[in-house]
Amino acid sequence: MKKALIMALMLLCGIALDASAQIDEATAAKRAARRNMVVKEWNTDAKTKTKWMDRVTTYNDKGEKLEEIEYNRYGQAWRKTFEYGPNGKIVKETEYDDRDKVVMIRKFEHNPDNTKKKQYNYSPKGHLLTVKIFEYSYDGPEAEN
Repeated sequence: MKKALIMALMLLCGIALDASAQIDEATAAKRAARRNMVVKEWNTDAKTKTKWMDRVTTYNDKGEKLEEIEYNRYGQAWRKTFEYGPNGKIVKETEYDDRDKVVMIRKFEHNPDNTKKKQYNYSPKGHLLTVKIFEYSYDGPEAEN
């Protein structure tokens, strides 16, 4: 009986560790703090004390950023939506203009260590415009190891 209980606990711990290994601990902690959060940023004119919305950022129940909207005094300046892959990283970002029309679509590939590998930039009609390649190099004492 004890062996079965220990095996079940080890299996559950292994599953939990495997799932959490998809994102690092710092990212997991930040996301836990942002679950279902909406952050509103306001600007205030120093002279007139007029207040207006600057930005609204919305997070889902996993703490992932779903949407970001930037405002100016006249309304929405732009909006971005985000989609995540199984590794917990952003795989698609869609940018909209002030009229809520798609301006740019960005798709991302990630390295096994979850750093960005490539960014594909597409037009609103889905035509590939540019590809950005991320290269990482390390200088200093840590790089010598």
